[in-house]
Amino acid sequence: MVWVIEISRQAEKFLKQHHLSDNFVVEPIRKAIQKLRGGTVAIDIKRLSGKWDGYLRVRVGKNRIIFSINSEKQTVLVEVVDNRGSAYR
Repeated sequence: MVWVIEISRQAEKFLKQHHLSDNFVVEPIRKAIQKLRGGTVAIDIKRLSGKWDGYLRVRVGKNRIIFSINSEKQTVLVEVVDNRGSAYR
């Protein structure tokens, strides 16, 4: 089973501005998928509510990765990668 990870423009812009590679997003998302499938991976993942209802977030240091999962199509859409204070706006 191969999962496709799609990264939004905003997330790509953040990665480029902070000189980060795509692996900054890909590795935590892989771990999140493993954990959601019942694995014992040590990662801080939470379901969001309110404006971001239906999305999940992964904490990577002081940054947050907000994403959604489509299990049927086996795709993950990374909507936001940003600093903690700005990610939920």
